[in-house]
Amino acid sequence: MTQSRPEPYGRADKRQAITQAARRVFGRDGYTRASMDAIAAAAGVSKRTVYNHFTDKEQLFLTVALEGAEDVTAAIAQIMDRHLHKIVDLEQDLIDFSLDRVAAVTSFPDHFALVRAIEAEAAHIPPPILKSWIAAGPQTGHLRLAPYLRRIADRGLLDIHDAESAAAHLTLLTVTDVNQQTFYGAVPLPQEEITQLVTIGVRAFLRSYAPTVVP
Repeated sequence: MTQSRPEPYGRADKRQAITQAARRVFGRDGYTRASMDAIAAAAGVSKRTVYNHFTDKEQLFLTVALEGAEDVTAAIAQIMDRHLHKIVDLEQDLIDFSLDRVAAVTSFPDHFALVRAIEAEAAHIPPPILKSWIAAGPQTGHLRLAPYLRRIADRGLLDIHDAESAAAHLTLLTVTDVNQQTFYGAVPLPQEEITQLVTIGVRAFLRSYAPTVVP
C-alpha cells in the first residue's frame, strides 16, 4: 500500500497564493475584520496551511504590507532612473516622471487597497507593524529621490540646500496631491485633470527651487 505524501507546505507557489490572497482580503476587509479563515479560503488552502507559513495574522499582514512596498519601490526606482538619470528639459522631465509615478498606483491595486486600509485603521493596527510599514513605505520615497535632485542641482538647474526636503516637497506637490484626491486610485480622475495637477505642482516646485540668477 502506497502512503500519501504530506503536503509540501514550504513550496513557494503555496506561500505566494497565501500572500496574494491576504493582500486582497486585508485590502477589502481591513486589518481588524480580516480573518485567517477568509484568507485561507481566498488562497484555496486550509487554515492550517496558512499557519504553517505564518505565525499569526500580525505576521502575515506585516509580510504582505512590506513585500508590496518593496515591489512598488522597485517599480518607482525604475521610473526615477528612466526620467531623471539624464535631464533634457527639466520641467518636462519632472512632469513625465511624476505622471508615471502616479500611474504606478494603478499597477498595484491590491497593494494600494492595503494602503487605504492601513490609513483608515492606523489606531487599531499593532504599533510594530505601523513602525515597520512607515520605514519601508510612505516615508522613504523622498530618500531615494533625493540623490537625483542633488545631481540636478549640481548641474546648476536647481538651488537645493537639503535634497531630502526638496524631494519631499516635489512628492507632496505632485504624487501626494493626486493620491489624496483619488484615494490611491480608488476614485479615478480624468487624465487631463491629473496632468494639470502634476504640471501645476512641478511648476510650483521649480519656482521654489529656481537657481539664483546673478546679474
